[in-house]
Amino acid sequence: MLELQFTRRFSMGHRLIAGAAERCSLPHGHNEFVTVTLQPVRPGPLDGSSNMLVPFEQAKARWHRFVDERLDHALQLSSTDPLLAWFRANEPERAERIVVTPGDPTTELMACLLMAKLGAILQADGSLLRCAGMRIEETPTNTVTFTGDPMEMLPVSQSGGPGWWLRPDMSIA
Repeated sequence: MLELQFTRRFSMGHRLIAGAAERCSLPHGHNEFVTVTLQPVRPGPLDGSSNMLVPFEQAKARWHRFVDERLDHALQLSSTDPLLAWFRANEPERAERIVVTPGDPTTELMACLLMAKLGAILQADGSLLRCAGMRIEETPTNTVTFTGDPMEMLPVSQSGGPGWWLRPDMSIA
């Protein structure tokens, strides 16, 4: 089967407060690489003319915009992190740059959330492609790869409504 794969780099900050190593409980950052693997929803032969599933620019445009404008240099915090409440009360304009997650924003969770988000984007773009894999390199020695249905792995949204990862927009909270 033909697959499209592309990578984007972004810088992020986060902190883990539920059982992680003590050093991870302080806000810190990583320069991450996110690689997505896309497959056609309806596999078939190339058309003999353009011979592309879809042009790369079309396949990656909205995803790269989301990574560049919403994930890059954003802070990732659990919906229960007291820092989130502090930002909302004291610096609401900066709170808009916080990626809010159901529980600690681990690389494992982010791989599932981002795969679900990309799935929503691809569906809104006409369902020509589906995300078959999400790989996040947190450091040169720590990488998480996810394949499968992210909904089987994700915790239930604590906000009661559909999480940002299910909406095909630019939301992160």
